Amino acid sequence: MVEWTVHQLADRAGVSPRTLRHYHQIGLLQPDRIGTNGYRYYGAAAVARLQRILLLRNTGITLQDIGTVLTNETDQGAEIDALEAQLTQLHRESAALKRRISAVEHTLAMRRDGRQPQMDMVLEGFNDRYEDEVTRRWGRDVFERSNRWWHGKSLDQQRKFQVDAEQLLERWGELHRQGVAPTDTEAQVHARKHATWFEQIPGTPAHTGDFTEPRAMLHGMANLYTTNTDFHPAFGGPESADFAAQAIHHYADLQYPD
Repeated sequence: MVEWTVHQLADRAGVSPRTLRHYHQIGLLQPDRIGTNGYRYYGAAAVARLQRILLLRNTGITLQDIGTVLTNETDQGAEIDALEAQLTQLHRESAALKRRISAVEHTLAMRRDGRQPQMDMVLEGFNDRYEDEVTRRWGRDVFERSNRWWHGKSLDQQRKFQVDAEQLLERWGELHRQGVAPTDTEAQVHARKHATWFEQIPGTPAHTGDFTEPRAMLHGMANLYTTNTDFHPAFGGPESADFAAQAIHHYADLQYPD
């Protein structure tokens, strides 16, 4: 029976001896035996298992998931599920990379024109920093559509959007400092303007003409303004953000009653 030591198998497989020892330690690849000299020896079955491990590892699947796949070797579905999950993740990473390439191209063009881009929004995309939150609340499709829309804009259009957004949020701070109540007419007029502003963004209910869901979206965004501290400076502080949230909640309940 042919056997290989750790170093022999590592050389043939193109991995380090340390990798094989790690696989042994986590129970992913057991040697056929350990000699009296303390050496690990691997036979044909272990070599075949290592080939499977390296093939799956090359796809980016985690070692933990590879272990699950190999533990359920009789269940082809486990491997298919792991590969499908990894493919989905790779598509997401690819889409994110394309967005960043597009943003860098825009920024490069702007610098070549001798202008200074506002890096926080142009490079990221207008809701990249809230990707997890947007995806959890409204789904992956909403995030992807809105970002395709954003990166399809010219730099001038992106800058105008940013200015409009800043003015929209700053106005909430002004109203709060003036002592306006969330239910006052002035606050509700601005809440209507805020709700209308969302209509331009693909993925939002109003943009698609679906007027059955804006209530949930507005409540969700109002909650986000309150709970996500990243928004607070744009409103002028947490109190102003909370004031805006109360006004938007009130507007949503009036415009879209249960």
